[in-house]
Amino acid sequence: MMEERMGDCWSYTKDQFDNLEKHTQSGIEFVERYTKFVKERSEIEINYAKQIRNLSKKYQPKKNSREEEENKYTSCRAFLSTLNELNDYAGQHEVIAENLTSQIIAELSRYLTELKAERKSHFHDGRKAQQHIESSWKQLEASKRRFERDCKEADRAQQYFERMDADINVTKADVEKARQQAQMRHQMAADSKTEYSNFLTKFNQEQNEHYHTLIPNIFQKLQEMEERRIERVGMSMKTYAEVDREVLPIVGKCLDGMTKAAESIEPKTDSKQVVESYKSGFEPPGEVEFEDYGPGQSMKRTVSETSLSNSRGEAKERPSGGKSKGKLWPFIKNKNKLSLKLGSGPEDFSHLPPEQRRKKLQAKIDDFNKDIQKEMDQKDALTKMKGVYEKNPQMGDPASVDPRLVEIAMNIEKIQSEVQKFEGWLAEVEGRLPSKSDPPRRQSGLYETQNSNSTTVGNNCAQDRESPDGSYTEEQSSETQVKVAIANTPEFDDEFDDGDEETLPTIGTCKAIYQFEGHNEGTISVTEGELLYVIEEDKGDGWTRVRRNEEEEGYVPTSYVEVFLEPNAKGAMTYI
Repeated sequence: MMEERMGDCWSYTKDQFDNLEKHTQSGIEFVERYTKFVKERSEIEINYAKQIRNLSKKYQPKKNSREEEENKYTSCRAFLSTLNELNDYAGQHEVIAENLTSQIIAELSRYLTELKAERKSHFHDGRKAQQHIESSWKQLEASKRRFERDCKEADRAQQYFERMDADINVTKADVEKARQQAQMRHQMAADSKTEYSNFLTKFNQEQNEHYHTLIPNIFQKLQEMEERRIERVGMSMKTYAEVDREVLPIVGKCLDGMTKAAESIEPKTDSKQVVESYKSGFEPPGEVEFEDYGPGQSMKRTVSETSLSNSRGEAKERPSGGKSKGKLWPFIKNKNKLSLKLGSGPEDFSHLPPEQRRKKLQAKIDDFNKDIQKEMDQKDALTKMKGVYEKNPQMGDPASVDPRLVEIAMNIEKIQSEVQKFEGWLAEVEGRLPSKSDPPRRQSGLYETQNSNSTTVGNNCAQDRESPDGSYTEEQSSETQVKVAIANTPEFDDEFDDGDEETLPTIGTCKAIYQFEGHNEGTISVTEGELLYVIEEDKGDGWTRVRRNEEEEGYVPTSYVEVFLEPNAKGAMTYI
């Protein structure tokens, strides 16, 4: 019965260890699974932040592009601010990934290593205690069987001695031998009894210690280990939430920045920027004068140079005492003029409308003044350094500063000459710009017959017109009747095609006083001293249209040539 009872106890203890071993292994696997979950979340945050940064970078304005030029508008600046805030927003997701890695993944990985080692140690102690108690039980059983065997052997030896002693036929020596054998067996049984008693006492003590001290301590350690594991997982889950909460204030600031950027958009300011960017500075036309076509009046036709209905056969009379300015009508594509793109063209920006040219020239002057100020600051610093060297020769040679001072002085002189040049162009533009207080003027031309008074200035001059596509032509009064007849034909409206345009007549000659390289569309290259034919004079935009031969013509800067108009075309006026 005792053996069965002890076997049940050992089996129960072994089963408990097996159950605890399975449970603790399951706990370790849970920690590993949670660590993997956080690691995947961290990778998601990194990839998300990377995609957000790429998105922000993709829509950043490119340098020297139209998008960068549009940043002057509040809506574009608001979008740029949103992109910058979005970049900071992506940085907060990188912070989340970094904190998840350092505060949870790394900590749990290190803790898992410690947990596995501790669990292994506890179960090793449990198996060792179980093996020790089983070994003690086996020793007790062996001593008990030995004691039982020795007792039986002693009883048999005693019975044998008694039979020998009672038998009269047995010699005295045999009886003595049997007596000694019985005494020896009794001594062995006594020794076995003592040994069994000692093993029993020892086993009871070890068993008591095993079931009341060792095993409970091991179970207690396993329980504490498991509780620490659960607590550690709970702390990691709390940290998981805190990592997100820590970045919320900065994320909120990013969102507030986006909201503030959106609220900073000012439609009226943007529309004013557009007006300022594309304001031409041309003078608006005045009122159209009434012309009488009653009986007895010669047939005349007044056409404004700003009229949208100008036809190929119509001409305009320039008012005496000034030059008419060509107008670029809104929504009409200008094919023959130079491109008006900002930032391209000659150095003096003469390809731009007056107002845009003024702004560009002023901006260049401001840049030059900044460069002059930088050079002056360097000059002052070097002058002070030279003074220090003169007072303390051991610190340096004063003469070593002179080359740099000479270089700066030359740079300042060069920049100042550029400033004077641009200021001259600016004064020219500001002198041409109309004042807001000036009344509007309407410039018109008359179609007259060949019998009109030829002494009136402009009656027989080259008549110019502006077509709806923005091109300019000039025609002599001798062809007026023919052109009027053409204008009244049904096919007249189809003559706006550039391919059917007639060759313009010459209205004078010019001489190139400077060399000009015509790289832009619509220009023509000229060399210094070259003689050319003038087919369209300057209309206020700084360009004169010339012809070299029947097939080669284009625009040149008016300031680069000396123009001689025919007497009947411009009253023999010559200008440079």
